[in-house]
Amino acid sequence: MENAIQNNQNGRQLLRYNIVFISLIAAAILLVFWNINSGPVHISLSEIYKIIFFKEGSVSKVNIIWEIRLPRLISSAVLGGGLAVSGFLMQTFFNNPIAGPYVLGISSGSKLFVALVLIVALKIVNYTNSLMLIVAAFVGALIAMGFVLLAARAIKQMSMLLVAGIMISYICSAVTEFLITFAQDSDIVNLHNWSQGSFSGVGWTEVKLSTEIVLVCVVIVFLMSKPIGAYQMGESYAQSMGVNVKRFRVYLILMSSLLAGCVTAFVGPISFVGIAVPHVVKLALKTAKPIVVVPCSFVAGSVFCMFCDYIARMAFSPIELSISTVTALFGAPIVIGMLVKRHGSRY
Repeated sequence: MENAIQNNQNGRQLLRYNIVFISLIAAAILLVFWNINSGPVHISLSEIYKIIFFKEGSVSKVNIIWEIRLPRLISSAVLGGGLAVSGFLMQTFFNNPIAGPYVLGISSGSKLFVALVLIVALKIVNYTNSLMLIVAAFVGALIAMGFVLLAARAIKQMSMLLVAGIMISYICSAVTEFLITFAQDSDIVNLHNWSQGSFSGVGWTEVKLSTEIVLVCVVIVFLMSKPIGAYQMGESYAQSMGVNVKRFRVYLILMSSLLAGCVTAFVGPISFVGIAVPHVVKLALKTAKPIVVVPCSFVAGSVFCMFCDYIARMAFSPIELSISTVTALFGAPIVIGMLVKRHGSRY
């Protein structure tokens, strides 16, 4: 009898996982077509099909699809998914549902070091590239994470950790503004546009590099599902399962920082994706098992950022909103709800 009940529960749980994942995939496919077909220049679905698969069509429309819409679409999907996975890793590391790269100041640390490279490197060597920005963002994320770890040792309350992250974010932003005062006008314009957060202007070189980094990190995180699941049960339990906790915590920091830094380097800081998306995914799945949460968080982050990018582009066209403005509009209420209801760190 107990085995029958258990099998029934497992069957229902598996059905829920499948429904959530298939729904996310369907939403992602819908948003891909929706985004490609949306813009100031109308291009029919038949024309889009010919342009994508055969590159047949007018030169202007081919350029619009291949040089503007497709790179932007792919970058929003890949980087949005990576940011969601980064948030899940931070929530696991801190055992805290409000932990995320933006709220804890990780993105601001990346922003500071990218700004330093953009201003100082252009002034000294008059040259920057994507790899330099990624390295700078990664270093900035690690340093900001270090300060958060120091604060987390002394702060146990969820709300106070949030305050500490906000203070770190303010400090990084203050130093960034200080650097801007010594920058040239052209550098300030570029830095301002980048710091607002936007998927516009992303080229195929950036898409290729960011996709390689994000997908490799996500695959590594997925392969770490078993030790992550053990770590969620507590450090003592993880050690009893053969997990080297100290080394494992370093891996979590490196993966989450690299994912958050990669996003910040290419499209600027994006708010609330890393908190809101994993939270909603875990609520929908009714589990925090990494083996299902990681892929679902990636797809959900892609869906969320593709949707928000569409709103940013089309809501007040031809004026474009920053992506963080839109993600905050939808993500902040979720975080407020988490704080008000005081959800626990287990799901």
